[in-house]
Parts: sequence; structure tokens; C-alpha cells
Amino acid sequence: MENDNQSTRTFDYMDEIDFQELFMALWNGKWLIVGISSVFAIASIYIALQIPNQYKAFVTLAPAQENNASLSGVLNSQLGGLASFAGVNLGQKEANASQIAIEIMQSWGFIEEFVQQNDLAVGLVAATGWDRATNELLINDSTYIVGEDKWVDEPTSWGLYKSFTNRLEVIQDKQTGIITVSINYYSPSIAKQWVELLVASINDHMRARKLNQANINIEYLKAQIGKTSIAEMQEVFYKIIEEQTKAKMLAEASPEYAFLTISKAMVPQEKSEPTRSRIVILVTLLGGILSVLLVLIIHYSKGGKLLPKLD
Repeated sequence: MENDNQSTRTFDYMDEIDFQELFMALWNGKWLIVGISSVFAIASIYIALQIPNQYKAFVTLAPAQENNASLSGVLNSQLGGLASFAGVNLGQKEANASQIAIEIMQSWGFIEEFVQQNDLAVGLVAATGWDRATNELLINDSTYIVGEDKWVDEPTSWGLYKSFTNRLEVIQDKQTGIITVSINYYSPSIAKQWVELLVASINDHMRARKLNQANINIEYLKAQIGKTSIAEMQEVFYKIIEEQTKAKMLAEASPEYAFLTISKAMVPQEKSEPTRSRIVILVTLLGGILSVLLVLIIHYSKGGKLLPKLD
């Protein structure tokens, strides 16, 4: 009951707010509000113009489908009994290769190696913009000295990873499996080049991964053949070696091993960011709110009565 009485009193006080005095306070301080809002508006325009344009290049991909049946499926159907007899574990169904490739493509180790192999560190960390007239990047001299080819503040491995992932976006449609890989950068042509290099690198990485795995399996199986005289086990080993050899041949003949390009990357013609009008509107609105609060504080500090006194 006491709480209800307090709530009622609060609403009563709210009803007693002198909106006329509130309006007069704002009206009397209108020039201060206009002045502060104008300063914020001019500052926002200046800030927005200082932010360099960035361009988003993207490529649309689909998971590559193997032409041959999976190794485990072939062996389970044809050699399951002999393999069990020989003690060979054919393994369970492998995880989705495209999901593995997506995770690797965004991993710290892969990105660091990608940046180093393609010599992207300077453009990634030291660049502050792009000169359209000369088609050259603007480099921050306090970070990297171009003439001496020397870092003033050399980026760390983690710094390279964070700088690249801040520009990278990988989105997969859960229904269709279609993957969109995009990169934001100052230069539209470099954004296109980087996204193409990234897709090529992950395809090469996954293909090399498969070849290395197949080679290890083949060497192991050859060693096992020499250790047994049981014909059935040797047959299983030879059959597995045959399938692994087929897998190697398929990988070597497939440049797009992990992802097939559906829509190739193009040089973007329009900037993706910043949205300067939004920056100006938000900063000007912030200035307006702060100026209104300042006017009310000044009015109240001089004895103005905007709210009823609570007993």
C-alpha cells in the first residue's frame, strides 16, 4: 500500500512539471543550442571528410563436390569384411570439408602465413588511404619508412591477424551452402586482388593438406604390406593404396579443390564506407542533446524551477 502511495505521489509530481517554464528556458537558450549544435555539425562534416573511402570486393563460392565417391564409402561397401579381418580402421565419415576450409581461412595461423607469403603487411598496417589520381596507397611514415624499406613500429603476429580479420567477412547461407567472401580496403583494385589471393590460397592449402595426408597413408600402408604375409590383408592394403592414389590424382588436377567460384571478384565502383551523411546527422544530434541539457543545467543552477520540490 505504501509503495502504491509513493507511485501516486511520483505521478502527481510529474503532472506538476512546469512545461511552460521548461519551454521558456529552452527558448531563452535557443542561441546557445543553435551555436553548440552548429559547432558539432561543422566538426562532424570535417571529421567525415577526413575518413578515407573504403571499397568492398567480394567473391561468391560453392563447396567443391568430389567427383568420386568418398574413400570410406567405397571401402566399406567393397572391402568391409577383409578390412575388419585385417584390423584396418576405415574411419567414420569426415567432417564437412567446406566448413573446415572456412574455419582454416579465418584462423590466426593461416592468415599470418597468407599475409607474409603475399607481402601484405605494409598495405595492411601502415596504409592510411588511397590516392585515386596516382593509384597509390598513402603510407604512414610514423609506422613504415618507404624509402628505407624499414618498419618504425613493426606489427606483431596478432596485430597482422586482427588487422586482416577486421577487413575480412565470410558469410555462408545455411540453406544453400553458398559462401560469400569479401574484403574492405582503401583501394578497390587491391581489395579485388586480396580476395582473389585469399580464395586461391585456401584452395591450395586444402589441396596440399589432402596430398600430404594421402602420402602419409600410402607410406604407412606400404610399410604394413612388408610386415605381413597374409594375402587378405595385403589385398586390403593395396586397395586402400589404390583409392588414396586416386584421391591424390583428383587433388592435383583440381585447382579449386575446396571452393568453386560462382561469381568472380570485380573491382568495386562505389565505396562501401563511410556513410558520411549518417555521421553528420548523429554527431549533430548529439550536439543538440548536449546543448539542451546544458541550457537546462544553467537555468536550474540559477534558481529556475523546472520540477516541483519533493518533500
